[in-house]
Amino acid sequence: MLLRESFSLKKIPFLPILDITILWVFAFYLPIGFNYPYLFLPYIVLSWMVISFRNEYYMVKPYTKVAKILRKLFIQFIFFFLFLYAFIGFFKQPNISRLALAQFLAYSLITISTFKFLHYVIMQKYRSRLHDNATKVVVIGKNKKTDQLIHVFNERVEYGYKNQKRYCPNDYGFSLDNVFRYVMDKQIDEIYCSVSELSNEQIVKLINFADNNLKTLKFIPDNKNIFAKKLKFEYYDYIPVLSLREIPLHDTINYGIKRFFDIVFAALVIVGLLSWLTPLLALIIRIESKGPIFFRQKRNGLDNSEFYCYKFRSMAPNDNADEAQATKGDMRVTKVGRIIRRTSIDELPQFYNVLFGSMSVVGPRPHMVKHTNEYANRVDKYMLRHFVKPGITGLAQVRGYRGEIEKESDIMNRVKFDIFYVENWSLFLDLKIILQTVLNAIKGEEKAY
Repeated sequence: MLLRESFSLKKIPFLPILDITILWVFAFYLPIGFNYPYLFLPYIVLSWMVISFRNEYYMVKPYTKVAKILRKLFIQFIFFFLFLYAFIGFFKQPNISRLALAQFLAYSLITISTFKFLHYVIMQKYRSRLHDNATKVVVIGKNKKTDQLIHVFNERVEYGYKNQKRYCPNDYGFSLDNVFRYVMDKQIDEIYCSVSELSNEQIVKLINFADNNLKTLKFIPDNKNIFAKKLKFEYYDYIPVLSLREIPLHDTINYGIKRFFDIVFAALVIVGLLSWLTPLLALIIRIESKGPIFFRQKRNGLDNSEFYCYKFRSMAPNDNADEAQATKGDMRVTKVGRIIRRTSIDELPQFYNVLFGSMSVVGPRPHMVKHTNEYANRVDKYMLRHFVKPGITGLAQVRGYRGEIEKESDIMNRVKFDIFYVENWSLFLDLKIILQTVLNAIKGEEKAY
């Protein structure tokens, strides 16, 4: 991720919304003459978003060159032009004015291009004025390329980076442990290192540290062979930089798609199910045992931040709720609790967490704070699961790794599936996990106790 997730404008996909609004306004007011306007409007939206996704049209950063933006605009509108004229023949629209359609395309191109470049300029100015809130970085290496990179950080403040310190591996007394302490003490966001000045053992040590502490690690490349992994090249001015790990949900469009889906799905569940199920369950829970209807517990979420996770109470009130997981035959679980836990109904209040933004419908399951601290020290790369929001259900859960951690391999496999989800997210994968979750709830699961 190249811009800090705390940069709020990044998380708002307002450019796609603005572009679609522009297309709709021109389509509505220009005398195009289509027979089915309510068919044309969703058609151009779907066409625009499909082309944008394939073209990576909205992946524009403060350091992106103007020539690259122009190339994206050209590709976007060339293919959009083809989709527009395909609409005439595909839906048999002989009354559509070709001239008005050309006007629609020209007006859309001018207006959308203007707003795109205006957004680009504002993004750079915004970053320049908020340099104190820039992404904090350290650079490891002393050579021409690291000198140039540090110069870019210092001079091009609109990129949103602030170099805090440089470490020289060839200096006497250099130690990665000192680097790690500084990174943690000063809350550094990203580490840039020159591959040519580090041994393979040091690179591996850097990768493990970054993975386990939610730090972004990037390499300044040379001719040295790094890893047999898919690496992403980017350019800061004219300095090439390699990203070791690409997180799909750190992309603005992907984040916006997932967040929109979460809001719609959560709203449907809350209105259609929880609105009548909650008072019914509240009555049943209170009849069996005294205590609150809802159970809330602190758990770790995005970027390891803590939040309150809500559930229907399935246990008698006890002092160990925040310390111990439910086990098979757990005496704390009530009769009603056994039923709602087996069917996963107890998890439904977490759709409020989804609606308010602390959770997602699908993602790595959030763990208790005590367990997070424990597993972070025991399980390698455990903290990678906190690069995305936690979910009500997840890939690990539908693959059989839900509930109680009985042996070390349980948490190892759970983390393995969580990391796969983080690195390979897609909306299709989310839908597949949701469907499998529903099927598992209907037939029952062995560890749902």
